[in-house]
Amino acid sequence: MDLKETAMWRLIDQTTPNPSFRAIDSFAYDDTLCESVGKNGSPPILRGWVHLPTVVLGIQDARLPNIVEAIRYIHDQNTDVVVRNSGGLAVALDSAVLNVSMIMKEAKKSSISTGYDTMVALLHKALQTRHIDFEVGEIKGSYCPGSYDLSINGRKFAGISQRRIRGAVAVQVYLCISGSGSARARFIQDIYKKAANGKPLASIPNLQPEVMGSLEELTGQKLTVTSLMSLLADVLHENGASLAYESLSESEHDRFVYYKKRLVTRNESISQHLI
Repeated sequence: MDLKETAMWRLIDQTTPNPSFRAIDSFAYDDTLCESVGKNGSPPILRGWVHLPTVVLGIQDARLPNIVEAIRYIHDQNTDVVVRNSGGLAVALDSAVLNVSMIMKEAKKSSISTGYDTMVALLHKALQTRHIDFEVGEIKGSYCPGSYDLSINGRKFAGISQRRIRGAVAVQVYLCISGSGSARARFIQDIYKKAANGKPLASIPNLQPEVMGSLEELTGQKLTVTSLMSLLADVLHENGASLAYESLSESEHDRFVYYKKRLVTRNESISQHLI
């Protein structure tokens, strides 16, 4: 999708940390909004979301031999834990990590890379206003590595994934805005060590905490979740889009309840310790 082709974007801002707003809610939100967009019930959506300390595990992580002990360790650090419903491996979230979901109708002839490239274009335009440039490509040694890792001078500050459902695609990025990227990576490294029970496993990434950073660390600029969300909204507006700040409609809320129940059931079926 070309950002200039869309006349209206719906913005949902959930960037104020709230103990009652968990990552499991965010994944249910994105499934709900994908359904709305896919059925032409909503224009494309940009949703910003932030959570208190949380580890989001991938499905592959949840199958590690000593995962229950790892989950106990996470809880001991006063950190929530949830298994996502999309691909990828473990990531660490907290109040200085901005997550952004870009939810768009899936075009019939679009490739898998289309959604990724649209998100990269949005982030590039937003950060360019602060004279920040970045590279795209896998950073080996990072947590949740992928082809759409975003980095500066070889240190990763963000990663992009996507989920396709109900005729729409949710492109999701986590951006480490401030704080220590390497400290977050060491936390994930400790979790993997406990989950593997001391055994070398091919399914566990060989983490090198020093390759992770935050935008503030890597640029020396003072950045916040709020300021970056404003930059993203400005880019959409400057590309000709009208912005509608809206929450869920009544019908969407009903679907949110449905999708959240599915996620809760799925997490409980993996381990009673996850909820």
